[in-house]
Amino acid sequence: MSTLSVTAPAAAPAAAKKAPAASGKRRLPLLPALIFVIAVTQVPFLLTIYYSFQSWNLVRPGSRHFVGFRNYIDVFTDSTFLGALVNTVVLTLVCVFLALLLGLGLAILLDRKFFGRGFVRTLLITPFLILPAAGALLWKTTMFDPTYGLLHFVFGTDLDWLSQFPLAAVMAQIIWQWTPFMTLLILAGLQSQSKEVLEAASVDGAGRWRTFVSITLPHLSRFLQLATLLGAIYIVNSFDAIFLMTQGGPGTASTNLPFYIYQRAFEGFDIGQSSAMGVVVVILTMIVATFALRLMFRAFSVDGGTK
Repeated sequence: MSTLSVTAPAAAPAAAKKAPAASGKRRLPLLPALIFVIAVTQVPFLLTIYYSFQSWNLVRPGSRHFVGFRNYIDVFTDSTFLGALVNTVVLTLVCVFLALLLGLGLAILLDRKFFGRGFVRTLLITPFLILPAAGALLWKTTMFDPTYGLLHFVFGTDLDWLSQFPLAAVMAQIIWQWTPFMTLLILAGLQSQSKEVLEAASVDGAGRWRTFVSITLPHLSRFLQLATLLGAIYIVNSFDAIFLMTQGGPGTASTNLPFYIYQRAFEGFDIGQSSAMGVVVVILTMIVATFALRLMFRAFSVDGGTK
């Protein structure tokens, strides 16, 4: 016993020295992935920041020079940019809210047992599996065509939906595309709910509405916040639907920030201002995402009992 008491403390420092080396060896296979992520994300972003301080238009070769914050000043005084910002906010809020509301309703229906439930779930997930560009073309040709579209057949009118209601038409396509995603997340939350708690509420005489408001909805709060955060991050960057359905028009009625940046960079060849717009959009997105993540992590920590 005395021998063990003497040798044990000496073995502990040796194990502590080996731990960092073993940890470093385990992380070594991740190094190529880290280098790849830095190369395709951080390096282009640093170049974008650099170009945002330059006056550089490809139409005027050799005219590039440093202008400081002038591009950023021009961005915030550009009425088209501010209009695109408003369209982006409206598009994101409306699409996320309606997709979340529809996803909640569909998830509640799919959580019940009925014949063919697996087949119905597969059909509802299908829109999310379609490529965004293919979905946009599908809605443009089969739904909104003023002559051969489904809406023309149903309502019997030759109304050009993409010209009269461009932003609403784009919203309809995006909501159709993202509702299955919201449904899957909320359905996962419903299926993780304790059945014993629901049975206890039923025994205590709570009705379906009271049970949903007092038990189910608080349980789903984490999943609703996660769906809102992920949906907003992706929808705010929507480009395919606007590019293929409306081209940002008529005029700038349906132009959002990603499409306007594309216009300035690849149609106006203004690398300086388009880079400044990109940096502004990234900063605004990071601020909103950070605020949303803090709210979500706070909800997770409260539900987990850490506070």
